[in-house]
Amino acid sequence: MEPTGIDYYKEAAKRAMQWQAKYQKEMMQCRFDTIAVHGIYSMQEALDYNQGSIIEPIYMSTSQAYRDSDEMEAALGYMVPTWCYSRIANPTMYYLEGVMALLDGYGSDIETSCIATSSGMAAIQSAVDQFLVVDPKHPAAPMNFVATTQLYGGTFQQFSIRKDVERAVEWRKVVNSTDLSEWESLIDENTRFLYGELPSNPGLAFFDLKAVTALAHKHGIPMIVDATVATPALMRPIEHGADIVIQSVTKSMATGGTSIAGAIISRKNITSNIDNPEMKADFATYLKLLPNRDNGPNISPMNAFLALNDIRTLRMRMDATSRNTQKVAEFLETHKHIEKVAYLGLKSHPLHDLASQYMVLVDSEYDELYGEKVNRFGHLMSFNVKGGAQPTRNVFDAFTRIWRATDLGRIKSVATIPAISTHSQQGEKGREMADIPPNMIRLCVGAEHPDDMINDLDRALSVLDGKKVFITAPDYSAGGASSARLRKE
Repeated sequence: MEPTGIDYYKEAAKRAMQWQAKYQKEMMQCRFDTIAVHGIYSMQEALDYNQGSIIEPIYMSTSQAYRDSDEMEAALGYMVPTWCYSRIANPTMYYLEGVMALLDGYGSDIETSCIATSSGMAAIQSAVDQFLVVDPKHPAAPMNFVATTQLYGGTFQQFSIRKDVERAVEWRKVVNSTDLSEWESLIDENTRFLYGELPSNPGLAFFDLKAVTALAHKHGIPMIVDATVATPALMRPIEHGADIVIQSVTKSMATGGTSIAGAIISRKNITSNIDNPEMKADFATYLKLLPNRDNGPNISPMNAFLALNDIRTLRMRMDATSRNTQKVAEFLETHKHIEKVAYLGLKSHPLHDLASQYMVLVDSEYDELYGEKVNRFGHLMSFNVKGGAQPTRNVFDAFTRIWRATDLGRIKSVATIPAISTHSQQGEKGREMADIPPNMIRLCVGAEHPDDMINDLDRALSVLDGKKVFITAPDYSAGGASSARLRKE
C-alpha cells in the first residue's frame, strides 16, 4: 500500500536523503581540488531541478512553498529536509555548507557537518554560546572557558567584554599556548571548552593541537579551533582530534573580497560536559535547526554563492600565496630597518618545526609539481619596524601596491597596523598580553608576483633613510580626481 499524507513525504525524503548520502560518499573519494570545484552539487540535481545549470544557482527567495498541508507539517516539524525560510536554511546555503564540511573532513574517515553564518564573528559566537548554558544540576556554578590570548581582535573583544564582563562568564587566559601545563592549570569542573587560533592573527602563535585536544577530552570538554588563516587546504584540525572548527570564510576562502561569511564545521559525536545528546550527536546541524533558527545569524544566499565560487580554487591559491609570502618574509628578515619578522615558514621562527607537523599543502604528494608532501604556511605574516610607532606609520603610509586595510586573505596584498586597527579596542594591556606592539605591521601577501611586493616594501622602507616617495592621494578640490603627491616623512 502506497503511503499517504505525511508518511508519503517522509518516505520520499528518506529516498532522497539516501541518494544524497551515497553521492556524498562518492565525492569523499575524490581529491581535494575536485571536491572544492564540484562540492555536493550533482549533475542529476542540475538536470532534474535546476534547468541544467552547471553552477549552483542562487536561490534569492525568503521562503519555500509546499504542495499541501501534509508537506508543510512534515517540513516545519523537521520530519523531512526543508529550507522553509532563508533565516534557517536555503539551497544555496546548503551547497556552501556541504562543500565546507567535506573539505574540513578531507583525508579522514570522520563524518562532518557544517553551518554557514553571516560572518566569522557570528560563527564564533554561535559555536561557543552553546556551551555557556546553565547546568540544571549545578545552576549556581560559575562557568568558565579556557582560550589563548593570541587571538584576532574581534574574538578578544567578544571573549573579554561580551562574555567575561557582560555575562560574568570567566575567560581564563592562556598566555604561553605552547605550555601544556598552563592549559591544564586553568581547567576545572566548571570549564566548558578549550579554544585556540591556529595560526593566530597577527602574531602567528601556534601550539601542539593534538596534545591540547587530548587534554580537553581528558576533562570531557570540546576543543574549538579557529583555522581561518590555514584553511583546510593547509590544515584540518578535525583530523587531529578537534571537535569544532571555525572558519571566517570572508578571509582566505572567499579571497575575492566580495562576500562576508563564516562557518562552523563539526565532527559527529563531539565531546562535551553539557547534558544535551542531540547537540553532541551532530553539533552543526543542531545549531542550524534550533539555536540559530531562533537567533538568526545565518548567511544570506548571495554571500553564500559568492563564497562558494571562490572556494573552487582554494588549494592552488593557498599554495601560490604561501610561496609568495615565504619569499617576502625572507627578504624582510635581512632588511636593516626590520626588527623582527614573524612567519612560520622561516626556519628561524621558534615554532617552525611544530607548525611543520601540521601545516602541509593538501594532496601535494599527488601533485605532479611536487610528488611529495610539502609544507606551506599561508599568506599571513607580520614584521616589526625599528624605531617605534611613528617610523612604522611612515613606512605603512608609503605603500603604493600593498593596500592599507583591515582585511585579510585577499587575492591582493593587504596590510594593517594591528595596534591602531584590528586590536585597538582591547587596550594596551591586552595587546601586551597578546604580543602586539605598536611597531608591528600585519601583511597578507596576495597572488601578485612577489618581486613587485618586495619592491613596494623596499621603497616604503626607504623613507626611513630620508628618501622621497611618490604616492597618490585623492585631490578633493578637483572633484575626487587622483593626483600625484610628493611625501617625505
